[in-house]
Amino acid sequence: MMGIETMKNVSPKTVDRSTLVQRSSVRLDPAAPREDRLREFIKQIRNPYCYLDGKTVVKISFAETDTTMEDCLEHYLRGL
Repeated sequence: MMGIETMKNVSPKTVDRSTLVQRSSVRLDPAAPREDRLREFIKQIRNPYCYLDGKTVVKISFAETDTTMEDCLEHYLRGL
């Protein structure tokens, strides 16, 4: 298994697509506790920073902040 830093640094432009997991193939038990679902998601997706969604390579990153996605969306929508 790759280390966290290696996973973070995968380039979507050069990654071997055959090593990536399709997001739609991940199956989680909605009744399981949040921690268990998170652990299972990471186990199945293998690299939460880079995966496939259909034919698209998805690369995500996480900010070191207390601001939530909801906060960001609210701020964005208020600015429209």
